[in-house]
Amino acid sequence: MIPYEWFEQAQKRIGPHIQKTPLTHDVKRGLFIKWENHQVTGSFKPRGALNKVLSLADWERAAGLVAASAGNHGQGVALAGGLTGAVVEVFVSKHAVPAKVEAMRGLGAKIFFVEGGYGEAESAGREYAKSNQKVFISPYNDGQVIAGQGTIGLEILGELYPDQNPASIQIKGENSKNREIANWIVPTGGGGLISALGNLLQKVDPRPRLIGVQAAASPFTYSLFHRKTQAGVQDLPTLADGLSGAVEDGSVTIPMIEEFVNDLLIVSEEEIERAVAFAWYVYHEKIEGSAAVGLAAVLSAKIKERPSVVIISGGNIQTDVHEKIVAKYAGEQWD
Repeated sequence: MIPYEWFEQAQKRIGPHIQKTPLTHDVKRGLFIKWENHQVTGSFKPRGALNKVLSLADWERAAGLVAASAGNHGQGVALAGGLTGAVVEVFVSKHAVPAKVEAMRGLGAKIFFVEGGYGEAESAGREYAKSNQKVFISPYNDGQVIAGQGTIGLEILGELYPDQNPASIQIKGENSKNREIANWIVPTGGGGLISALGNLLQKVDPRPRLIGVQAAASPFTYSLFHRKTQAGVQDLPTLADGLSGAVEDGSVTIPMIEEFVNDLLIVSEEEIERAVAFAWYVYHEKIEGSAAVGLAAVLSAKIKERPSVVIISGGNIQTDVHEKIVAKYAGEQWD
């Protein structure tokens, strides 16, 4: 498990380089929404990437950094490389979102395209890093990456329970200015973010339920959680591209998901699209498919308990795709 001190250290380490993103309260729907689409590079991924890269020794950074990414993690590693002077190389699927690929290039990353999906890109990246004695920066299978991603949780807890110090005492919901939270709802791919939040929520009493959500088109973590295997899982195209692909065998996130997560749900492509449109029309926020899955689970009544915290993990959606979705739902009356 991840020591609480690692999260505090990560917060101090990356604080000068990231944004403290908004946490809004939708009173009507009983939702506290964390908007990581306002983060630098447009997603939560720089938190983990920066913490990992800044924690490396100078000689490790000098050897060069390698990542595999659907786009957001690669931007985070490229940002960290630019801050530290490290060369960054990112392996991506040939089907990666073009806007995300160009954003990685714009931050200085060299891109290698791989046939297949994210899983094939990750395998190629790991092998390349090993063969060339470079440092592979996993988007989830690394304690320092997880600690960096967990700084989202520190920010949320600090706002929900402003008068309490989670480092020294158990947070008691009845003493907070806010009501006890029923659920924390988290987009889940390789499980780095939900693992981080699972560690932190051990400080909260009563502990809210921790619920992961994934696209039905690529339900690898869902299958691991419910079937204890990824065998036979199909990796189909999905709007939630950042959550797709198999979880690395032996990932440190797997036992943490087993210990801390109460349920893992899947949502359809139509439900993801509707959540993207809902965020635009109701909250005036542009979010990507991977970020929309938690909101999709709420809107489709797969999660009914309130109040709930919903993590919106990013906003890097291709402009034409977003415009098409928004147009599709124009004129709909939202409850």
